[in-house]
Amino acid sequence: MSEKLNEVLYTSEATSTGGREGTVKSSDGVIDLALGKPGSAANPKANPETLFAAGYSACFGGALAAVAGQEDIDVSGSTVTADVSLGKTDTGFGISAKLTAKIPGVDAAKAQELADKAHQFCPYSKATRGNIDVTIVGEPA
Repeated sequence: MSEKLNEVLYTSEATSTGGREGTVKSSDGVIDLALGKPGSAANPKANPETLFAAGYSACFGGALAAVAGQEDIDVSGSTVTADVSLGKTDTGFGISAKLTAKIPGVDAAKAQELADKAHQFCPYSKATRGNIDVTIVGEPA
C-alpha cells in the first residue's frame, strides 16, 4: 500500500543523460556530475548507488533526530552511514542497503531502538520498504 502525499512540501528535479556513464544535473544546479561505473578505482566518479546512499543517509539522519527529539534525546553528534550495494538477483540486478546510526550518549539497546523508530519514520525507508533488503544498525558512538 503506497502512502499518498496530502501536501507537497518540496520537489526536486534532476535529469540524467547517457545512463550510468553519462551525466546528471539538478534543475537548481546544485548537482552537476559526470557519472561512472561503480567501483572504478582508476577514474572514480559518482554513480547512482553513491547518490542514493548520500540521500538515504541524510534523510535517515533527519528521521533519527525527529524520533529522538520526541524523547528529548539530543542526537546532534550522531552519524548515519548508508552502505548501498549493487548486485545480481534472480531477475537481473538490484540494490540493498545497510544503515548504521552511531548515536552518542545512549547504550546499545537505546541506539538500536532509536534507529528502528527512525526506519519507520524515514521517507526513504518508507519508499524502499518491501522493495529492497534494508538492514538497520543502531550503536553507541
